[in-house]
Amino acid sequence: MWSDLLALSGLFIVAFGAATILPFQSEIVFVALQLRGDIPIGWIILFASVGNILGSGLNYVMGRVLERFRGRRWFPVTDAQLERAREWYLKWGVWTLLLSWAPLGDALTIVAGVMRTNVWLFFLLVGIAKTVRYIIVALATAAVF
Repeated sequence: MWSDLLALSGLFIVAFGAATILPFQSEIVFVALQLRGDIPIGWIILFASVGNILGSGLNYVMGRVLERFRGRRWFPVTDAQLERAREWYLKWGVWTLLLSWAPLGDALTIVAGVMRTNVWLFFLLVGIAKTVRYIIVALATAAVF
């Protein structure tokens, strides 16, 4: 029991880190735990998903903080450019969060913070994307092994 909790906690940490700019790969740990066969797959999906979603939440917060520096000389876009981008993002870009599981998805979650995406919508879309990804990984692993 304790070893299972430690393993799931490790997966949570790796999944959290994988959602940030850290070079972690949660799928490797996920598949290893699944192949071990002694932890129910639902628990593995839950711990990986929650860790990954919360890691994306950290990115969102970093984006919110980064946006506060607009107007500074080193900030990469002007206020006018940021406002145009915000209008496009609020109309279409929020749906890109459904791709937050993809390789460049971490950047999308930071952009969501900069664009001040509604936090509930952010977590809903990211939660769907991240959880579905782990379900697909579990199904693929079960099919191959």
